[in-house]
Amino acid sequence: MLRLTWVQPEDLIGHELRQAAQDGREPSAIAARWRAAGGGQAPLRAGASPRPASPYLRRLAQDLLDELADLPSALADDEPTDLAGIRSLCPHWPQPGPAPGAVRPAAPARSRLEAAWLGRAAGCLLGKPVEKLPLDAIRRLARSAGNWPLSTWFTARGVPRDLLEAHPWNRRSAAASLAENIDGMPEDDDLNYPLLNLVLLQRHGRAFTTADVARTWLDELPAGRTFTAERVAYRNLLTGLEPPRTARHRNPFREWIGALIRADVHGWTNPGDPAAAAEQAHRDATLTHTANGVYAAMFAAATIAAAAAGGQDVHACLRTGLTVVPPKSRLAAAVRHAVRLATRHADFDDVVDELHAAHAATHHWVHAVPNTALIAAALTHADGDFAGSICRAVSGGWDTDSNGATAGSVAALLAGSPAALPDRWTAPLGNRLATSVGGFDGIGFDTLAHLTHLEASRP
Repeated sequence: MLRLTWVQPEDLIGHELRQAAQDGREPSAIAARWRAAGGGQAPLRAGASPRPASPYLRRLAQDLLDELADLPSALADDEPTDLAGIRSLCPHWPQPGPAPGAVRPAAPARSRLEAAWLGRAAGCLLGKPVEKLPLDAIRRLARSAGNWPLSTWFTARGVPRDLLEAHPWNRRSAAASLAENIDGMPEDDDLNYPLLNLVLLQRHGRAFTTADVARTWLDELPAGRTFTAERVAYRNLLTGLEPPRTARHRNPFREWIGALIRADVHGWTNPGDPAAAAEQAHRDATLTHTANGVYAAMFAAATIAAAAAGGQDVHACLRTGLTVVPPKSRLAAAVRHAVRLATRHADFDDVVDELHAAHAATHHWVHAVPNTALIAAALTHADGDFAGSICRAVSGGWDTDSNGATAGSVAALLAGSPAALPDRWTAPLGNRLATSVGGFDGIGFDTLAHLTHLEASRP
């Protein structure tokens, strides 16, 4: 039986009830109706429950999703999604870049961009085998191999069989992401989306619209390679909805991490212009996300734009990232808290434990708020060091491959060149990336740096 994940109404309703509680709506009456009818909780880790609901429950779930969408939010004034509203709440919004036609800042050197691609890939690959595993399992697996605090690739060598049976590696990733079997960078959505955004800029330039993002996806992105908010938005496009409604209609994942993992190219191609990077990330993100899901992408893009220019440390880059996030939003509060923890504790495990205590009970493991906080904490605690940043980001759990990828992108930009990255992280990648994005399968990171440099140099 084909059980398509991330789109079944009976599975979406549980996630939407949690989302409503987080974003200032009052869902208790609707939740009671769902439970009284026999509806269950959202799947904890998987994208679909084991068995489909009855036709009655499915229709009820659809109706309740629409009712939940109509509930007013007490947080709406502090957490807008439109760009004008966001900018009005950000007192330290970065100064805009040069006017159209004026000379733009110099593009990052190709070597810096190659480092960024490599850093993103290595951080992603480090996190792939333990994606979806609980924090305790990640720690036990690494400790059993003598790799804690985490300092290198995960391995099954030396790990007791009973531990592997209790906490198996990610099923789709383990065959290509453990130390003993890495041979190039395998396909991952954390790399597919930067490729798609490179195509987006090649076709439409910096003035692309959200509709251009949608067209690029429909032309180049297989639907089966989408997940969570992206899959729902893709479905909404195919039913005739247009942005920004694609982000809102029956999409309980609209504040998850998907838009953040698409943000790197916007930062790489706007060095020293975090405002432009954030605005591009906003146009991209609003196809699929709202509020804090959008802010996470803008934060990442602005942070990366600052890092791409060189000359700043990681702490200044993170402060720049926060200038494009509404200061009273949940995401801004979580990032500030994470940075404080990272400066207070010498042991990063203590930072992670406090972050999980603050967020794990109330947020899904793919939600943007805790994951963005963890990325900021990892970069801060490692002081921008590449290996320290990706290892801390992955060792904190939650969306391990995505967090490792973004931390790796920032830290590698700051390192400045592939030669500045430890060989143990870059050599196994073999200068080769697998992908289902047309025309890119098997491409080298040096070639990707060249293509990115062309877009960063475009007027």
